[in-house]
Amino acid sequence: MTLNQPPRPANMQNIVAINQGRKSCTMDEPHPPILAPAAAAERIEAGHLVLDVRPHEPFGAGHVPGAYNVDAASGSFEQNVGWILPPDEPLILVVENEEDVRVTTRKLAFVGLDSRVRGGLTLAAWRGAGHDLAGLEQMDVTGLRRAMDTGEVQVLDVRDADEWAAGTIDSATLTSFKHLPAELDRLTLSPDRPVAVYCAAGMRSSTACSILVRRGFRQVYNVTGGMVAWRDAGLPVIRS
Repeated sequence: MTLNQPPRPANMQNIVAINQGRKSCTMDEPHPPILAPAAAAERIEAGHLVLDVRPHEPFGAGHVPGAYNVDAASGSFEQNVGWILPPDEPLILVVENEEDVRVTTRKLAFVGLDSRVRGGLTLAAWRGAGHDLAGLEQMDVTGLRRAMDTGEVQVLDVRDADEWAAGTIDSATLTSFKHLPAELDRLTLSPDRPVAVYCAAGMRSSTACSILVRRGFRQVYNVTGGMVAWRDAGLPVIRS
């Protein structure tokens, strides 16, 4: 029955249960604990997922290795998290400041994900404790065009279908970042070759890059400025 059906959010069961009244949204103010870096490291080692809710620029500059990146400032933050995170695993939130843990957990309550939050961690504390950091390389549109001309890079467009239809980059592979976890195995992308990922401006593509890294892609670039910068630079656009 699901053959040829579009992907569903990983959090679909929670959403349906809330919509049907079988599960209620948490109304109490959340108070998830602030984790010491050593405690966070132990939980990560035990299998907790790391969700970094900072903007894509600081995420690219340094983050907890293996973290997903979904910017909490996005108006679709909680829905985006529900699309991309594997179901059921407990979460650790990585934030700029401790208050962001409570605010972010409150947003997640609207889609029934707050119960998975086991605590929060500031990146400053993680860094200060001497733990390893990973980075996400950034590539501007001039660098992308140069890499495409030499055949050095695969290109992935992770915008939505209406955005693709309005124009995309020639040779790009197309899939929404929301569908990437479900569709990645069907895409013609090699984890052993560099891949550059773009959206409209760099937020959704950073999320997609974090998914690719977790799935074993070795050299991933987030295209800064995305399709907006590509158009502004007068680079060629094709109709999807």
